[in-house]
Amino acid sequence: MGTTTTLFVIFLLFNIITFCLYWWDKKAARDGHWRVSEARLLQFAFLGGSLGAVAAQRLLRHKTRKEPFRTQLMAILVLHVALVPVALIFGPSLLDMLRAG
Repeated sequence: MGTTTTLFVIFLLFNIITFCLYWWDKKAARDGHWRVSEARLLQFAFLGGSLGAVAAQRLLRHKTRKEPFRTQLMAILVLHVALVPVALIFGPSLLDMLRAG
């Protein structure tokens, strides 16, 4: 498996895990059990799970009216959307520089 494929699989799995974390928190909110902190939910979104977090927010209708959470999540998503083209353009040359030492 190539580097790009490996990174894509990791990205996909992390977004699935993030979605499941939001689902777990939604279920806990309904059942009155232990909740996942907003800081932890945003942390998972920031570390690469922003698409999974936004998908969970929309599909599960979880944390949709909660401010500043909603704004912070959208800011993380915008950051990730801006970084993707940068990574695609400069990523290969940065990897080559790191490998060269």
